[in-house]
Amino acid sequence: MAKMVMTVVCLVLACMVVVAPCAEAISCGQVVSSLAPCLGYLMKGGPVPPACCGGVKGLNNAAKSTPDRQTACGCLKSVYASNSGINLGFASSLPGKCGVNIPYKISPSTDCSTVH
Repeated sequence: MAKMVMTVVCLVLACMVVVAPCAEAISCGQVVSSLAPCLGYLMKGGPVPPACCGGVKGLNNAAKSTPDRQTACGCLKSVYASNSGINLGFASSLPGKCGVNIPYKISPSTDCSTVH
């Protein structure tokens, strides 16, 4: 678990360095930090922590434009690809469990360029 936490922290820092801050544009750092409370659920299932759903809802509210949704989609795919312990079934069910409807399927096969 410590290794996974360090991976997420490193990913957050890398995204913060790579993605230039823009006035209102969403960043990978924002996506990862919003979903950090979800890591336990994404790996082991069980009840979804309230802080996780708060992050999911906040992220959904922040990603209103097509470019923001595409960025969020790409970041989600990157996080999944870099964390082999994440269960895809738990990840894809997370928005619904938090009462959020997103316009794309959370999957490594999603083409984020088609997200609107």
